[in-house]
Amino acid sequence: MNPKIEKLIKQFAKLPRVGNRAARRIVLGLLQDKTGKIEKLIDALADANQNVKPCPICGVLTDGDADCCEYCRDATRGNGMLCVVRDLSDVWTLEKSGVFGGRYHILGGLLSGVSGTTPDDLNLSMLPQRIKNENLGEIIFALPNTVEGKTTQQYIISVVANGIDGVRFTELASGVPLGGDLDYLDDGTLTLAFGGRKSL
Repeated sequence: MNPKIEKLIKQFAKLPRVGNRAARRIVLGLLQDKTGKIEKLIDALADANQNVKPCPICGVLTDGDADCCEYCRDATRGNGMLCVVRDLSDVWTLEKSGVFGGRYHILGGLLSGVSGTTPDDLNLSMLPQRIKNENLGEIIFALPNTVEGKTTQQYIISVVANGIDGVRFTELASGVPLGGDLDYLDDGTLTLAFGGRKSL
C-alpha cells in the first residue's frame, strides 16, 4: 500500500468507533471522489479546529467567539437542575429527545483504572462552583450504567460535592440497561428514565 494512503487510513482508524475496515472505505471514497469532497472536508476540519472550543463553564463545544455555549446563555435553562453527562454526544441525545430542559456539565470521560483516567483528566474543577453559583437544587447523573459510570458518580457525590448542602443527587431510573449508553436509547426509554429518576 502507498505509505501516504496507509498513514491516512491509520489516522482515520484512530477515531472513536471507526475500525480499520471503515477507515479504508472512508479514505478510498475521499481519494476517488471527483466532486471536491476532500477539499470541503479539509476546510471544515480547519475551520472547526480554529473556531470551535469547549465552553469554559460546562464543556459543550461552541463557537470560539462566544463567552459560553447556548445552554449556559439561555436564562430559561436556569431551572436549578444540572445534568452530568460523559460527552457531547450524550447532550445531543438528550436534546433530541426533549426530556431535559436544564443545563449540562460534560465530564469528558469516566474514571477508569483500566484506561488510567483519573479525576485530573475530567472536567470537574468548575462543578463545585457551579453548584453554588447557579443555585442548583438537583444534580442528575446521566452516565453509562457501567462500573466506570457508577464509580465516577460516587466520586462526584463523595468528593467533588462534599460539604455542599441543599443539593439532591439523582440518577436515571428504569430503561437504562446494564452497560448501556444514552446513544442507543430511544426517546420513549429516555423519557421513562428521566421521569422515574431516583435519589442517591
